Amino acid sequence: MQFDTPYYLIDEQRLSKNLKKIQWLKENAGVKSVLALKCFSTWPVFELMSQYMDGTTSSSLYEARLGYEEFGKEVHAYSVAFSKDEITELKQYADKIIFNSISQLKTFYSKINHLDIGLRLNPQVSYSDYDLADPARKHSRLGVTNYSSVLDIANLINGVMFHYNCENANFNNFSTLLDAISDTYSDLLFQLNWVSLGGGIYFTLDDYPLEKFSQKLKAFGEYFNIQVYLEPGEAVITNSVSLVTSVLDIVHNELDIAIVDSSIEAHMLDLLTYRESAVMKAPSFKKYYYMIAGKSCLAADIFGQFHFNSPLKVGDKIHIIDAGGYTMVKMNWFNGLRMPSIVIKRLNGDYEQVKNFDYHDFKQNLGCAAFLQ
Repeated sequence: MQFDTPYYLIDEQRLSKNLKKIQWLKENAGVKSVLALKCFSTWPVFELMSQYMDGTTSSSLYEARLGYEEFGKEVHAYSVAFSKDEITELKQYADKIIFNSISQLKTFYSKINHLDIGLRLNPQVSYSDYDLADPARKHSRLGVTNYSSVLDIANLINGVMFHYNCENANFNNFSTLLDAISDTYSDLLFQLNWVSLGGGIYFTLDDYPLEKFSQKLKAFGEYFNIQVYLEPGEAVITNSVSLVTSVLDIVHNELDIAIVDSSIEAHMLDLLTYRESAVMKAPSFKKYYYMIAGKSCLAADIFGQFHFNSPLKVGDKIHIIDAGGYTMVKMNWFNGLRMPSIVIKRLNGDYEQVKNFDYHDFKQNLGCAAFLQ
């Protein structure tokens, strides 16, 4: 079936491969997993995901409401800071509310003490290749660092959340960091009902030692007699989403440059933020070489440089693979470029376009509905 490009293509068969690993981890380690909506919020595939996962975790009121309405099951609500109005509404959706600071915990405690209450802790150790995304970076505002102050209010909380990994595919590194947390926070962990170890752990990769990971998490949970949660985002959708684009033009400036009907600024913003290249399948032989560039006016709107089996021509389709994480949740209207539609390849092989954007979406994004008449 043909769709106008650009579009994100979600493959449910590939998605289910990751989900089955998550289910296996629950069965073997007793770990629960909640989807990190900050990474992926495309709710037309939530029906499939909810068969394998235990709920969602959010970074805002709107994400929490989406998880409640479309995913069901557990709703974990976290934010760097809540407003009074947000807390009032969150009570309708959340099972667990996780505060970023002791001051906010104390401010809102009387309003939500019928719910599970958590506190984010900053262990001041982390894994991240990027200072921009390092939750334990210098002067980090993410979580409480003063352990003695946490012990003073331990009677007010049911659990804690540590989010200290970012794109961590190294099990030994994860294991060392978990040991450090076990040693530092043992007095507190013995008093709690649950602990979230956050996301950023690439445990669904093909070469990840899932058995060792399972054993480590099971031992941790049993030692402290505590329910362990993970908050996977990219680990859930890795290798299951591609961005399909078309070549619009080919120009030459020392090398051949193929311009496609998409943009990293608008459709894959993390590539620009972290100065990374997009990913494509490696060709069977490396003969034809092109820079793939977006159509926005941004000079650095470049997906990367790649080899192809044959020369590119206008109209050719180019598939950017592993394009699900932090893309659809960040896409924007820069340059007024049409956002990619969203297409799902269902488990039965059928294709379904679940979202298409047009001019009216662009216009409404910049003004209220009353002015659109």
